[in-house]
Amino acid sequence: MDQFTQRHTNRLLGYPDDARLLIINADDFGMCHAINAAITRSLTAGVVTSTTLMVPCAWALHAMQWLADHPDIPFGVHLTAVGDSLHYRWKPMSSRDVVSSLVDETGHFYSWDRMAEFFARARLDELEVEFRTQIETVLAAGLLPTHLDWHSIPIHRWPEILDMMFGLAREYGLALRVRERRLIDNVQQQGLPTNDYDFLDSYDLETATKPSRFAQLLRDLPAGLSEWALHPGLGTPELQTIQPESWSVRQADFDFALSSEARAIIEHEGIILLDYRTLQAVWQGK
Repeated sequence: MDQFTQRHTNRLLGYPDDARLLIINADDFGMCHAINAAITRSLTAGVVTSTTLMVPCAWALHAMQWLADHPDIPFGVHLTAVGDSLHYRWKPMSSRDVVSSLVDETGHFYSWDRMAEFFARARLDELEVEFRTQIETVLAAGLLPTHLDWHSIPIHRWPEILDMMFGLAREYGLALRVRERRLIDNVQQQGLPTNDYDFLDSYDLETATKPSRFAQLLRDLPAGLSEWALHPGLGTPELQTIQPESWSVRQADFDFALSSEARAIIEHEGIILLDYRTLQAVWQGK
């Protein structure tokens, strides 16, 4: 990464050039009870600094009520148009006839294993309608999000999706999560702050060695702004049923987020934990 870019980002956010800044975001708030319970504890007793809400999911209302009761907790909208499981699914917030290209023969979002069909059928204008509906649902509940990000969509296969989300972020006065060097550079060249490095997705780490890997990543954290996308969850029968092959990923994330080791390393290394409110303030001023 270009050193000027790094310094520029820090300066936009009001920090010294050598400051090591980190956003730890808990993705998937609202997916199910086991995830909601883990995220709320990670926010109130762990090192997680913000979360993102999956509006179409079954436990979204529970998550939204919790956010209403905790207005000091920063959160974003986890724009959702893809499902993870064949057995636990969700539908668009928009009417099916308005966003028909986004759903399969059952009226649900396409699942991850049918991404080829999603990309073959989905229309960008209908995807924007659905994303806008999800944002408006949050606003109608009296909640004030800080940023937008997305759930499971391989953005690199359809870059125009990110362009559309960038437009929504600007329209609604929100910041936007960005990944991949080319896209990060594009946003930063417009004078807007975003993560300086491709964000860390906790699903990319081996579960068995995750505690030591997280610890080493904290110690090696570079100057500039980094973001980690964690996926906390409790390994209850509910979560094991919904995600039988990957529930342990979420339990490991939760365990580290609540660990005394995580907090101790962050304090020892002088890492500054941020959330998207800092970025949103600059995005709104541009």
